[in-house]
Amino acid sequence: MSEVHRLYSVSARAGLTAAATAAALLVAAGCSSTTTSASTAPAPASTAAPTAGSTNPTISVSDLDNSFSAMSGLKGLASAGKGNVTVILPDTTSSTRYVEFDAPYLKQAFTAAGMSTADFTIENALGSDATQLSMAQSAITKGASVLVIDPLDSGVGAHIESYAKDHGVAVIDYDRLTLGGTRGYYVSFNNVKVGQLMGQGLVSCITGWDVKSPNLIVMKGSPTDNNATLFAQGYDGVLATYFDSGKYKEVSTPAGTWDPPTALSEFQQQYTAHKEINAALIPNDENGAPIIHYLKGQGVKAKTFPTTGQDATLTGLQNVLTNYQCGTVYKPIYLQAQAAAALALYVRAGQSAPKSLVNGTTEDTTAKVEVPSVLLIPKWVTTANMNSTVIADKFVPPTQLCAGSYASACTAAGISS
Repeated sequence: MSEVHRLYSVSARAGLTAAATAAALLVAAGCSSTTTSASTAPAPASTAAPTAGSTNPTISVSDLDNSFSAMSGLKGLASAGKGNVTVILPDTTSSTRYVEFDAPYLKQAFTAAGMSTADFTIENALGSDATQLSMAQSAITKGASVLVIDPLDSGVGAHIESYAKDHGVAVIDYDRLTLGGTRGYYVSFNNVKVGQLMGQGLVSCITGWDVKSPNLIVMKGSPTDNNATLFAQGYDGVLATYFDSGKYKEVSTPAGTWDPPTALSEFQQQYTAHKEINAALIPNDENGAPIIHYLKGQGVKAKTFPTTGQDATLTGLQNVLTNYQCGTVYKPIYLQAQAAAALALYVRAGQSAPKSLVNGTTEDTTAKVEVPSVLLIPKWVTTANMNSTVIADKFVPPTQLCAGSYASACTAAGISS
């Protein structure tokens, strides 16, 4: 299915202070109105043109699964390409996914496609704009021909992409789009859909938990993150009908953050001032965890105060099992990692990615261009389908999920450790 995301401009974010030293190497090749429109990107000017008579290998979004077997069909591209592919992930605090899943899945995808450890590098900027820029510049100096960037914000992302363009290096935006950038491709989940799933999940939970006179706090991610803007577009659209009809009351909408302690502070301030709040749209599991812990300390009982989340973290899933969180948005990151690796291989070999992979476009509202995109579909996970999604995909080990006091909740959900 082809899709176009409508993105909204946000201000540039100041770089986060790195929690570790500037030597931010996490993994170095060895060790996160829709319309119908499909688009295929031309080979970027910074890569060699395909030779006469060459044929692109074909891979589609539907070929990707957790076996990584589809990547082996791209070994010819790996042999034909030149230069290093460098992936620079953003941080380790906004979500644990970048360390636990993105980095190892990216390594697995490149390796399955026949890339040697000298052909790719995976790093993490640890929340620092300066480090992310420095890593990109260093990668280009060392011979990178393709950068795959999950920008901390559009400011540093645009700076990196301008520098890469000046040096003849192609860029792929990973997970977040750089507004005003010059990348050739974008790969992510359908982020408006992510928000819609959270909004729909909250509505279903409010009904299922029989919450009387719902008074909501609607929280957001960082206002400088394009994805947070899209998530909010999705859930605001779902909730607007309920607010407009008077069925729900929107009590508070804090500024937003991806820092869990700051999210807790935002919540505590509003909950103290508005004790009638009895439901919360929380945009990810990391922000939700300390809020739920706080609510428990205030004597709030299970199945009485609906909350939401995303990323299917261990803590988030356990909060779902114990009926303090309605559900969590699961994004099978192994799909995103393979899609990004496949795009990088096409670009590195100077070839155009097929329409079966590049299944949509995303609007860069600053640059006023449509960016050829791979847009993947997220899933809403509850106790009803936890066993058939995150457990079946081995995203979370049942031995961890069901440890200790969570054993009985897992049994009730049909999950065996």
